[in-house]
Amino acid sequence: MAMNYNAKDEVDGGPPCPPGGAAKTRRPDNTAFKQQRLPAWQPILTAGTVLPTFFIIGLIFIPIGIGIFVTSNNIREIEIDYTGTEPSSPCNKCLSPNVTSCVCTINFTLEQSFEGNVFMYYGLSNFYQNHRRYVKSRDDSQLNGDPSALLNPSKECEPYRRNEDKPIAPCGAIANSMFNDTLELFLVANESDPTPTPITLKRKGIAWWTDKNVKFRNPPGKESLKDKFKDTTHPVNWHKPVYMLDSDEDNNGFINEDFIVWMRTAALPTFRKLYRLIERRNDLHPTLPAGQYILNITYNYPVHSFDGRKRMILSTISWMGGKNPFLGIAYITIGSISFLLGVVLLVINHKYRNSSNTADITI
Repeated sequence: MAMNYNAKDEVDGGPPCPPGGAAKTRRPDNTAFKQQRLPAWQPILTAGTVLPTFFIIGLIFIPIGIGIFVTSNNIREIEIDYTGTEPSSPCNKCLSPNVTSCVCTINFTLEQSFEGNVFMYYGLSNFYQNHRRYVKSRDDSQLNGDPSALLNPSKECEPYRRNEDKPIAPCGAIANSMFNDTLELFLVANESDPTPTPITLKRKGIAWWTDKNVKFRNPPGKESLKDKFKDTTHPVNWHKPVYMLDSDEDNNGFINEDFIVWMRTAALPTFRKLYRLIERRNDLHPTLPAGQYILNITYNYPVHSFDGRKRMILSTISWMGGKNPFLGIAYITIGSISFLLGVVLLVINHKYRNSSNTADITI
């Protein structure tokens, strides 16, 4: 049955309903929410409300920034670059392609004692761990100890998935490029004693607890770690299999903490990763007293091909972490700008308010 079109029906909300039926309408319900009659509050920006806000922000941010900045400056830190690109560097000899195994020694001085626990880092520059294909080149199921993934790694690991017709464990570009320099630290007690004192470097306790106990696990089973990995091969750039990373069973295989630290990729091309921990053993003596030190480096990791640099960092920490003056400077800058804006607006308000009052009196 055809129905005639009526423009009035469209304006009123549609054609009339049949007799006896409910009236249809597009009009929203007559409620406070749908009719937008809810109570609302809109701030009115006046000098009495804006000026105190600027001054309060300045008075809060500036002391916080000063405190953070002073705390950061109190952290002891020293960096030793051992890339060896300079001809005078002791590690320059290690850049020769004919050298297969190279050890170099760098002497340095600590001007101030390092109190509390001291953290040793290795740092790399111009190394882009944040590249998308590099970040994806891993198999988390294999790293979690899955036996099927151990023998059949993910295709994301290509071209470091198989080698010599055997699955690679651990597979992927991240594991294949693992940092493998060896750093040793010695204290020269006095110039008359030619025998330096070795500094104890703790290997364990450098990885995140969740990584060590949740994300990374060795394959299950009661057999030895060597037997668990017998049907696999080590990454192309490694000189030894994953079950020989450490003599300690709790720090070997996929749960080796050096390996775990490396597998947590960095966001920026210049980064540092925790290498060793130097624990304080005597409250009466500093962990690293001021004096002469020797850094022995087994130079294995190549960075010259991509214009990278390598360095060793010794650092203490505070309640806010490592040395980073940026946060303190940011607080001081924002607080100072806010306080300065408050002063400028106060002068402007005082000037024009007086002018307005004078005009009113004249009229």
